[in-house]
Amino acid sequence: MIAPPLPSNEEDRLAALRELLILNTPPEERFDRIVAFAAQEFDMPLSAISLVDTDRNWYKAIVGIDIREGTRRDSFCGHAILVDEPTVVPDTLADQRFFDNPNVAQAPHLRFYAGAPLKLPGGQNVGTLCVYDFRPREMDEIGLAILSALRDLAVEELLRKGDHP
Repeated sequence: MIAPPLPSNEEDRLAALRELLILNTPPEERFDRIVAFAAQEFDMPLSAISLVDTDRNWYKAIVGIDIREGTRRDSFCGHAILVDEPTVVPDTLADQRFFDNPNVAQAPHLRFYAGAPLKLPGGQNVGTLCVYDFRPREMDEIGLAILSALRDLAVEELLRKGDHP
């Protein structure tokens, strides 16, 4: 496993994430609807809006598994925030970054990942909208466009100030 390196703008990225005042807030229907739609649209068992904090990957919304956070070191999303375009891993067992990742080698045995970075207007990628499967898959250009559009919707919701509890 290759742990995700820190982005060059890590301090600025973390400051922008904290300014959202969203970490550790309760689930919200507006985010839950986005991940539920993503899971259904792509016929994926898991989907999440993931925020990459200092040492953890925290899920603002997640369907298909009952967790609220994981370690950043083991996260797929920690890799996905390093680039501005969606990251697609068709088969985690064939990718040096993930083949022996605990989430691949052990339960839940993830085999596919696609994550679109949640890029704020200041240029900071604070997390991802992502989908996972237990089997290898591909994602075509139409799928990438849909994932990106849903990501844009998630970013709009993140930026709505004063609307979360």
